[in-house]
This record gives sequence, C-alpha cells and structure tokens, in this order.
Amino acid sequence: MATRLGMITPSLNTVLEPVTYRLLRDLPDVTAHFSRVSVTHISLDESSGGQFAAEPMIEAARLLMDAKVDSICWNGTSGGWLGVEKDAALCAAISDAVGVPVTSATQAVTGLFREAGVTRFGLVTPYLNDVQQEIIAKYSAAGFECVSEAHLGRDDGFAYAAIADDTWGELIRKVAGGKPQAITTMCTNISGAPLAEPIERETGIPLVDSISASLWAALKLAGADPARILGWGKMFAGFKAAA
Repeated sequence: MATRLGMITPSLNTVLEPVTYRLLRDLPDVTAHFSRVSVTHISLDESSGGQFAAEPMIEAARLLMDAKVDSICWNGTSGGWLGVEKDAALCAAISDAVGVPVTSATQAVTGLFREAGVTRFGLVTPYLNDVQQEIIAKYSAAGFECVSEAHLGRDDGFAYAAIADDTWGELIRKVAGGKPQAITTMCTNISGAPLAEPIERETGIPLVDSISASLWAALKLAGADPARILGWGKMFAGFKAAA
C-alpha cells in the first residue's frame, strides 16, 4: 500500500525537496508531495514572525489534501525561535482543519530527542546571533540544554542552500567538542542530512538534521517505518542517548 507524505515548504527553500527525494530513494512505496508558503527572510522582527501564521499553512495543507496525503509536516524550523509549544499549537490547528496528523521540523527534532532521551544537545545553524540565542532559550524552556553551539550569523535565507559541506562539517566538529548527546543541524535549507553517516563515524555523536527529522516524523505519523531508510544516520533506526 502506498504512503503519501505531505510537506509544507518555505518558499525560498531549494534544498528540502531534492534531499527528501534522496532519502526516499529506496522506498518506492513512499512518496513526498510539496506545497509552499511565503517565507523570504529569517529574523526576530514582527514581519518575519507573520510569515508563520496559521492561515497560509492551512491553505497549503488543504492543497496537499487533494493528493490524499497520510500525514503533513511543516518543514520549517520557525518553532525553534517562536517556541516549541506555539509550534505544537500551529500543528494542531492545521490538523484540525484538514483531518490528518500534522508535525513540523521543530516538533520532529524535539520528539526525536524525547524518544532517544536526549537532554543535552549541540546546535548548528546558519542564523543570526539573536535568532540562535532565542532558539537556545526556547529549547531550554522545553527541557533541552544546549551545551555547545555554532552559527554563521546570516539572514540571507535563499543563499543558505549554497553553503558548502565543508563549512557545516567544520561547525559540527566544533560543536561535538562540547560532548552533547546529539547534534542538530537546524534549518531545512541546508544540506546537513548527507553528513550524518561520516560525522557519526568520526565523532560517535548522532546527528539529527532538520530535513531528516521531518521525514522521520512524517513517516511515523503515516504509520510507516522510518528504520527502512538506511545509510542516513542513527536517527532513522532509533538511538538511545549516552548518559
């Protein structure tokens, strides 16, 4: 039986779709389908926050329901700085409107952390410093301590997609020095997912990428087994955090 996953994509994003297709390459019975909402900049100002209102998300979700998807994921990390509980309420509002289970990149990462027993994490992002600090504060309020972090201090969201793997690898290694139980590459317009296997072999620390976590959560909500995805890091098979 086919499984159809609905994905709501930030409009400036050019990484999410191709990486998701790569992750699903060996699962011919699972397909991902995308709908977009307008997201053109990332900051803490009011205009940026307005991009993540419920109404456009619900409209995007309704379009996905024309494809009879089994679950939906908001593939944005805005919940990281707007708040995990506020993000959960957004997902619930979308779900109530369209009648299928809904998650988000933020709910996926925090859900995976809880399932694995992660309480101390490392954070790698492209974001501005004030956005980074707000993410750390909001995750702390949700019960997760950021023990090491690195960020690029950039707000040119479209250009995040062109940042080289070597740059991300360097930041991840820096954060690994803080001995977190897991590291998250947080942003769905960066290519962190392909780094999971080599980084985990090198550091021994699980890498939880936002795109990978979103797919993991969407599969679970649709009743499919994420462990069928092989070669993309420990998170798909399930891991337990080291003490």
